[in-house]
Amino acid sequence: MNDSLDTVSEKSGMPPGALVHVGDVHSAESKISIIDYNQGALEERLIESIDDLLHYKDQETVTWVMIDGLSNVEIIEAIGKQFDIHPLVLEDILNTHQRPKFEEYDNYLYVVMKRLSLEEGPRSFLNEQISVLVLENIVFTFKEKADDLFLPLAKRIRNQKSRVRKLGSDYLMYAIIDIIVDQSFIVLDDLAETIDSLEDDVTSNPSPETLGAIQGLKREIIRIRKSATPSRELVASILRNDSDIIGEKTRLYFRDVFDHATHVSETIDSQREMVSGLLDIYNSMVGAKMNEVMKVLTIFASIFIPLTFIAGIYGMNFEHMPELKWEWAYPVLWGAFIVITAGLLVYFKKKRWL
Repeated sequence: MNDSLDTVSEKSGMPPGALVHVGDVHSAESKISIIDYNQGALEERLIESIDDLLHYKDQETVTWVMIDGLSNVEIIEAIGKQFDIHPLVLEDILNTHQRPKFEEYDNYLYVVMKRLSLEEGPRSFLNEQISVLVLENIVFTFKEKADDLFLPLAKRIRNQKSRVRKLGSDYLMYAIIDIIVDQSFIVLDDLAETIDSLEDDVTSNPSPETLGAIQGLKREIIRIRKSATPSRELVASILRNDSDIIGEKTRLYFRDVFDHATHVSETIDSQREMVSGLLDIYNSMVGAKMNEVMKVLTIFASIFIPLTFIAGIYGMNFEHMPELKWEWAYPVLWGAFIVITAGLLVYFKKKRWL
């Protein structure tokens, strides 16, 4: 069944645990692939049905089940039945508008994360919801679309000497979360370059287009912060939990992920403040430009005020004005204009107004 809803509000009136996909449909079909491994064996395959996973339940291996595409609700429903997953968890998996979070249940752990990535085109960002179910020896990852995000981890698993082959599902959970968190650094690097470029534009030639770019970047950072910042609290919750699924050795690695998540959160906050600072600088530069224009106009006005005053006097139509019949009146008046203008320019120069 591939019926999907665009927004959470469309689920209004449905009972809790109703299994309906909410979000963008990136692929019409869902793909299920597995990597089953231990230190001495490795198996990779595509499967058609969740029933094919049943014989992996009691194996002494770690099974990583990757589900790409969430539009097929029947697959999620079958996982819930076969592995005794709570309906509310299944509902959260299908609802791609979830906030990043960590939940602990009796026999499994549930993690929701947002993977940040760069969109093709002019400086825009995407966030994809990735859900992770961690059982004793099986790990499920639910992604909205198929891509090569986990390809580096799959390559590490293929290496028989890698650490992931020697440890359990808890370490695989750590490796998955670590990759998702580290993806944020790619976005942050791009943001830093964008901010540097805008800073140059603001200080050299602020324009309405620059203001639009700053406002757009500010909105993007707010959206990124909403997706990435909760990851720090998520990892902290993992470190605080007492589940037997996560061993003490793996908790050390989660501390490293916590450091990365903290770095991401602090960097986003810093960049948000920098963008707000760019907006202040833009307003200051525009104000400074306006002040320069006003200063020039004021200087011209100051020069012409006395000249206009003199011209106004001799523009009056009184009969008895001695200078009107004086032979040198006209050139003397022009001389006065020139002297007054030069004197004011020298005065302004001494005051450093020019």
